[in-house]
Amino acid sequence: MKVILLSDVKDLGKEDEIVDVKPGYARNFLIKKNLAVEVNKSNLNEIKVRKKAAAAKEAQALAEAQEMAETLEGQTFELPMKVGENGRLYGTLTAIDVENALAEAGYKVDKRNITLEKALRNVGKTTARLRLHREVIVLVNIVVVPK
Repeated sequence: MKVILLSDVKDLGKEDEIVDVKPGYARNFLIKKNLAVEVNKSNLNEIKVRKKAAAAKEAQALAEAQEMAETLEGQTFELPMKVGENGRLYGTLTAIDVENALAEAGYKVDKRNITLEKALRNVGKTTARLRLHREVIVLVNIVVVPK
């Protein structure tokens, strides 16, 4: 029996995939728990519409990320931080610090998508790698200055 999965099912398939399973498994487990529906014309059309909408949404997200990357490419951001003697920072420069600096400049980037080239414990320069989209990565310069 062919069914369309409504959500990811371990060891079977991902959402919106058409899979062939035994009729008992389909009726008694997948359909009963709303994990799948039987394949028919209306369900196939619904899947096509959802896939088309998802593709359009993905294309828009990619375009927005590329636009942001063009404005961010090569920019330098200054981060004022508390400094002790000999130019050592109280703490370390983190992705959260970079996220806050970007937010102040009007850019929204999640801290999980920010990778620092090296941990910075002194006043100085480093590079941050921003992953704006699965396919769009941009490098920005970070300069830590005393507060």
